[in-house]
Amino acid sequence: MAQNKPVTLVITHSLLPEQAEMYEQWLGKIMPVAAEFPGHLGANVIRPAEGQNLWNIIIRFDTLEHLYAWTQSETRNALVKEIAPLLTEGDKTEVHTEAAFWFTPPAAHVRRPKQWKQFLLTLLVIFPSTNLVPSLTGLLLPGLKGTLLLHFINDACVVALVVWLWMPIVTRLFAGWLKKN
Repeated sequence: MAQNKPVTLVITHSLLPEQAEMYEQWLGKIMPVAAEFPGHLGANVIRPAEGQNLWNIIIRFDTLEHLYAWTQSETRNALVKEIAPLLTEGDKTEVHTEAAFWFTPPAAHVRRPKQWKQFLLTLLVIFPSTNLVPSLTGLLLPGLKGTLLLHFINDACVVALVVWLWMPIVTRLFAGWLKKN
């Protein structure tokens, strides 16, 4: 049976020292190629903390079939072979089908952040978004004031901002704090 829910590919690359610039160039090459594949919904790069070499790339696809078309493609395989000499542990990939995994650690031995920290960061992005978006859509769409359609548009905008913009930024900015007990 076909998997019709959005899926996420998490790629973990551990680089050899002093290879970040070459890796960034490679990302600039592979990301646009991935974006051309059917079902591509977006991508984020989580760069390592200062003094570390662990990179995480998060790519979303609309279906599991489209994700596998990308991961099994000759194009991706050739690009991964190109960067392989810079990687200490090869091309590690994980497929996530859950809706949200912002706080999933990049490795099994890393603990998930405390729930109260997850709560605070989520609130940090939800609160301003749920207050600013309705104000803006109210100004832009005054004829829809008080309608279910405007409520839907507001919710869709908030979710899109949180998933594709704010949470990737905030989790990267607060990565050190999230790791502390």
